[in-house]
Amino acid sequence: MIKLLKSLWRVVTFPFVLVFNILAFPFRLIRRAHNFLNRELEEDRPLLDTFASIAAEEQARASLWDHVEALRAHLLRIVIALAVGVGISFYFTIPLMEFLAGPVNGLKNLQAIEVTEEFGVFMRVALTSGIAIMLPYIAFELWLFVAPGLRPRERKMGLAGIPLATILFLGGMAFTFFYLIPAALPFLGNFTAISQFWTAREYFKFVTGLMLWIGLFFEFPLVIYVLTSIGFVQPRVLAQQWRLAVIIIAVIAAAVTPTVDAVTMGLVMLPLTLLYFISIGLSYIAYAGRRRRREDEERSASGETEVA
Repeated sequence: MIKLLKSLWRVVTFPFVLVFNILAFPFRLIRRAHNFLNRELEEDRPLLDTFASIAAEEQARASLWDHVEALRAHLLRIVIALAVGVGISFYFTIPLMEFLAGPVNGLKNLQAIEVTEEFGVFMRVALTSGIAIMLPYIAFELWLFVAPGLRPRERKMGLAGIPLATILFLGGMAFTFFYLIPAALPFLGNFTAISQFWTAREYFKFVTGLMLWIGLFFEFPLVIYVLTSIGFVQPRVLAQQWRLAVIIIAVIAAAVTPTVDAVTMGLVMLPLTLLYFISIGLSYIAYAGRRRRREDEERSASGETEVA
């Protein structure tokens, strides 16, 4: 009889419990997010000690495998998100291809010489668009993976940097399409008297490749600012090693440039070098803020000691 009454009670109260849980869900989610963002680290161990403990402690090795499993789960969700982004892109890939073919006056001026070339070009453009669409979620998944190992202020800074990272990535893609490509194509197309009949595969490989790489490179100032804020990078080192950085930038520009000409490589090197020097300035700003916070903490700690 008691079981029957309990079952009847669950049936009667189910709609009310359901409505309550639905209404309470946003508040519970906000509370969990607040607790996660403000949770202090249990311990702060040097990186070398952490790697040494992996070889010496069984518990540390088990913790490492837990992190590997967590990374696998995050990567799986990123792949699923990319699939969703590509699926969304299918609805406007053809107009987007027409837009990207604007510098050569439309798709009619490109040709396909292989049976599967049109489908391959379609998928390349859809993948590029899918990455751009799902970039905020991809950045959020990466933040979720590293956030447990960060301090509360670093977690908040990383979370606030996700919209900025998206803006920088899209800005880099727009800069490439509206400035770099219009400057490179006339030179490459009129270098000799040879008639130009570009294939769709090579053209979209050139355009989407540059847009993706430059978009990623536009994230560099933000990455340097965050790394300096958490103490991984010092601006003095960046300023002293600028010559080496220029050489590395030249190697990277040569590697990501689809063509072998020096003009396109130079067009890629110029914004990357400028971004590096902008990163140095942002690093100094972040370092100054970090030093002020450290001084404030030391003063507050000394004040508490004197009061005690």
